[in-house]
Amino acid sequence: MARLLRRRWSATRASGLTRGDRQGCDYEAYVPDRLTGQSISLDGQTAADVADAETAVARLNLEARALIDSEALARLLLRAEAVASSKVEGLEVGARRLLRAQLAQRLAVEPADVTAMEVLNNIEAMAWAIDQVDAAKAIDPSHVLAIHRRLLAGTRLENHGGTVRTEQNWIGGSNYNPCAAAFVPPPPEYVVELLDDLCGFSNSDALPALVQAAIAHAQFETIHPFFDGNGRTGRALIHVVLRLRGLVPHLLPPVSLVLATWSTDYVDALTATRYRGSSGSRAAHDGLNRWIALFAAATRRAVDDAELYEQRVRELQVAWRARVGKIRAGSAADVLIDALPGSPVLTVQSAAPLVDRSEQAVNEAVSRLADAGVLTQITVGRRNRAFEAAELIDAFADLERQLASPEGETNFSMPTRPVPRRRPAPSRT
Repeated sequence: MARLLRRRWSATRASGLTRGDRQGCDYEAYVPDRLTGQSISLDGQTAADVADAETAVARLNLEARALIDSEALARLLLRAEAVASSKVEGLEVGARRLLRAQLAQRLAVEPADVTAMEVLNNIEAMAWAIDQVDAAKAIDPSHVLAIHRRLLAGTRLENHGGTVRTEQNWIGGSNYNPCAAAFVPPPPEYVVELLDDLCGFSNSDALPALVQAAIAHAQFETIHPFFDGNGRTGRALIHVVLRLRGLVPHLLPPVSLVLATWSTDYVDALTATRYRGSSGSRAAHDGLNRWIALFAAATRRAVDDAELYEQRVRELQVAWRARVGKIRAGSAADVLIDALPGSPVLTVQSAAPLVDRSEQAVNEAVSRLADAGVLTQITVGRRNRAFEAAELIDAFADLERQLASPEGETNFSMPTRPVPRRRPAPSRT
């Protein structure tokens, strides 16, 4: 039975705090139902929304060749997820900065862009989390702790990484007491058993994968098992469950970015899952269906936007071939155009193994693509000559802006959160 526990917060006499921050109060902490063994049913419309979303995700993983065949672009989507989850300075660490920092890292150049390097570390942490659990074929509480530890590594909160909270936390209101909190998660003595139950539920296969991921995420956010970093870990859990269930073997749709854009609806729908009483009640049923329907809609929207990006990549490749002129099939230039979506920033040395051609052949191909305006020469570090496919990077920035627009169209529905700035169109004078 889901219930509220009434607790007492003692007043403090600490100096430097306002009267409101020093006060004591009675507050209510929410303890959710266990998930294992629950009978969960979907309304017809919600079930249809889930089926449509899962079909879209499966299609994206099957057909989006430019994305699937390019690990780097899949990682760009993961980057966007990592940044949105991590409170690194908005999305101002755009794809261009990230890709240049990534190349510098590969060239063993001392990083000048510290913020971009922090984001790269976040990506590595999320990728590691997904791969580790995928290899284990199941998730247990130790995995959740390890994911959290990895996500907080190198941050000011590193000492809290991988440690279940032993004190009461809350969301909203004062930083010093839960008296005006919007939500108070379960007391610390309930957290371990609730995490264990959550993992058991996440390893089952009785529900559609998307439903399971949605419920697992909602329950994790309700438990709020850590001192900080719950958002990052909860979003990683979505991808972990979807990968475990085999729905996303290649490409993880950036569902968290859409949920972040629909922030008010997201919070309201999560709140609706926090019923009181029996899991068989009408309130429990309606709240869960409301949340699952929103999650399915966000997933479908994420897939739609990713597919538009896929289409834009294909259009760019056609335009590049037209600008370069006649290209022999299988030549270094031909293969490099196919490979650019996966490595929009490269050197001749990094491109050679990528396209399985000699450095001399790649150097000639790069020069030809640069002459046609497909590639632009840049410098990474002090002396490393590199090249970037600027149009491709700009297209990804447009995708990030689109994902931040509530209606998916920035011309009349502006982004609701920080995103990369749109580059000005080149002057024609």
